[in-house]
Amino acid sequence: MAHRVLIPTPLRPYTGQKDAVEAEGCTVGEVLSSLTTSYGELKRHLYADDGKLRHFVNVYVNDDDIRYLERDATVLKPGDVISIVPSVAGGAPGPATAPAERTAELSNAEIQRYSRHLILPEVGMEGQRRLKTGRVLCVGAGGLGSPAALYLAAAGVGTIGVIDFDAVDESNLQRQILHGTPDVGRSKLASARDRLTSLNPEVNVETYEARLTSANALELFRDYDVILDGTDNFATRYLVNDACVLLRKPNAYGSIFRFEGQASVFATVGGPCYRCLYPEPPPPGLVPSCAEGGVLGVLPGVIGTIQATEAIKLILGAGTTLVGRLLLYDAWSMRFRELKLRRDASCPVCGDHPTIKQLIDYEEFCGVRPVAATPGTAVPETTPEELNTRIRSGAPIYILDVREPNEFQISRIPGSTLIPLGQLPARLAELPPASDGREIIVHCKSGVRSAKAVTLLKEHGIEAKNLKGGILAWIDRVDPSLAKY
Repeated sequence: MAHRVLIPTPLRPYTGQKDAVEAEGCTVGEVLSSLTTSYGELKRHLYADDGKLRHFVNVYVNDDDIRYLERDATVLKPGDVISIVPSVAGGAPGPATAPAERTAELSNAEIQRYSRHLILPEVGMEGQRRLKTGRVLCVGAGGLGSPAALYLAAAGVGTIGVIDFDAVDESNLQRQILHGTPDVGRSKLASARDRLTSLNPEVNVETYEARLTSANALELFRDYDVILDGTDNFATRYLVNDACVLLRKPNAYGSIFRFEGQASVFATVGGPCYRCLYPEPPPPGLVPSCAEGGVLGVLPGVIGTIQATEAIKLILGAGTTLVGRLLLYDAWSMRFRELKLRRDASCPVCGDHPTIKQLIDYEEFCGVRPVAATPGTAVPETTPEELNTRIRSGAPIYILDVREPNEFQISRIPGSTLIPLGQLPARLAELPPASDGREIIVHCKSGVRSAKAVTLLKEHGIEAKNLKGGILAWIDRVDPSLAKY
């Protein structure tokens, strides 16, 4: 019996860019086995070396997590649809806890500004007062934090905190609508403060120019009612989650990649946390970042606005929030889907018997800072300067570009050959044999995908070197005439 399997964007390079495929089987395990047989490269993304499904990959039958069914042995009925939900970062959850009562009066000017709220019975004068005394902390002033902060300010949330330590870059302007062209090179916090106070001078904007760490997270979060997660890496995402659970602060979660987004509300009383959904992060480099994979500019606008909506409802203590639900959005097909979430009673941070009772080293947890490299496991590298010298000297060399065709059209290293990473396992025969005498140098945009390619080639007995820093480093240090993206 064939079943439809929905493939998320990060895994589509391994299914020929198909967003859904048919796979035979009577149980979830049989369907996944059939799937990984037909699409061999999916196996290492879905299964660990011990043959078990990876902890950062969730599988749903319709809208139910198989962890709360019969796992791989879950029997499928005709028409059942299987969804694979990778990280990009028991019982019915209780209601979100409204922030502590604070008093505030609205001026005549504020009554006029928020009049469209005040005539909503669900908000009214009392609700607007709650918003005025509300405090939301946005972790990041980038793609997600930009629309979220703007709508929070427009709605009259009294205090908006923003944590960031980056400067505005031209590549940010495609989606980070807090910032404009004149802000390029400025601190994102300075730009954010100017834009938010320009939109609503009544809002108090608190800025924190720092990297969020285990040392400062609890202190930064403590005085806020809601934490809005606009982070772009797994280490910070787990840090935000754990700090929210420890402080009992609701976490308005959002994540984006290419055309797809996720949103939920974590860390409320009785509700699930991010670790309940993804107990552990993917290995470094397995899931590409937006810088590597790209993102549709309007996508963070949709997800960030959803996060702001959830934050407002949490402050109001009204409406139905996304607690216990994971909202999936595919902008390319314009579809929303919803999956059920449950608190995991064995979760190490929010479970019945938590083992994580203080913040840990999240870079080590996510493998960003390896303890020590095992001899012989480091990926061989070369620098742009060394590669340029080899090219100029006429040395025998084969430059393999593992980016996508659209990236190859933007800029390329002269003489390079394009084989996208997702196609590489099936096209190994196109590479020069060892007897050819040419050294293989692999590159991508920044060196992440090409490092994976070098490792893959080594597994097939093919020696190669990774271009350190990718084509971006090549442009910076060898050929600045090429277009940078």
